[in-house]
Amino acid sequence: MIMFLKRQFGYVILAVAGLMMTSCGMFDNQGTPEGYVRHCVKLLDTKALYADSGEWKAKKEETLEAAKALASIEEAHSLVEAAAKVAGGKHSFLQAPVKDTASFEETAPAVELLDSNIAKIVLPAHSGVKVSDSLYTYSVLNFLQENSDAKGVILDLRGNRGGNMYPMIAALAPLLPDDDILSFKARSRTIPISLEYIMRISGMSGESINKFPATTPIAILTDDWTGSSGEATLLCFRGLDNVRTFGIPTAGYASANTPYRLKDGYQLVITESCDMARSGEVFCDDPIAPDVTTETPLEDAIDWIESL
Repeated sequence: MIMFLKRQFGYVILAVAGLMMTSCGMFDNQGTPEGYVRHCVKLLDTKALYADSGEWKAKKEETLEAAKALASIEEAHSLVEAAAKVAGGKHSFLQAPVKDTASFEETAPAVELLDSNIAKIVLPAHSGVKVSDSLYTYSVLNFLQENSDAKGVILDLRGNRGGNMYPMIAALAPLLPDDDILSFKARSRTIPISLEYIMRISGMSGESINKFPATTPIAILTDDWTGSSGEATLLCFRGLDNVRTFGIPTAGYASANTPYRLKDGYQLVITESCDMARSGEVFCDDPIAPDVTTETPLEDAIDWIESL
């Protein structure tokens, strides 16, 4: 799983039921700018979430016509980028090869037991570039196992721009029920994601997990930087009676993408599905509003848990 380093938000990779594909598999006909564009248009036409729309059909014809006059691959990049936004929405893009990760800021989760016996977890964006998946997951999982008698849990997703959702969700396994926790709604089908699948893909077993009581209050904090995998993690808790969310609406990137590698090393990242919560609500390009809109989410979350 990859979080692209030079983008505002990362993305959830659609990696279930054989749908993950990090290479387009065919590099033919990409030797000219027009061929490059035609190849990308074909990918968008067959994979992208909004490829059945009238807007895309018009954009497709416009793009193919414009491709005939291109003089360089650089010009082709601009054309493909614009096309991807129409066929796949704002979460789709053309990504240049990442050559320098030295300045990328990636941190491990922060955990803390507050004086009132409330377990507080700060879950940041995660790509695995500087913090390993196992460190990310077990720093939280072990903390939760050691504090399963906590009065409540505060999960801080503010600033979590996305990346790899699997370590994020696996880390929170003690707080989640053993069922389908999220679904990806694509053009032609809906794919449920179970906690057991998350654990398995993370190389873990749910049998060794001590669950929190289903009545333990869980407060989740969000802001307008909570996006992509951050939003997917949030939605895993949506519809649970013991959960309340605090803060401001999220970024609105609640969708799953697949990256397709192109001949020049770029990747065409295509949005292929929206996120669907267990409640049946579908989220995609619109922000997810909190239950309690507030500028003091941490304080309000503590007050809520202590009042129960």
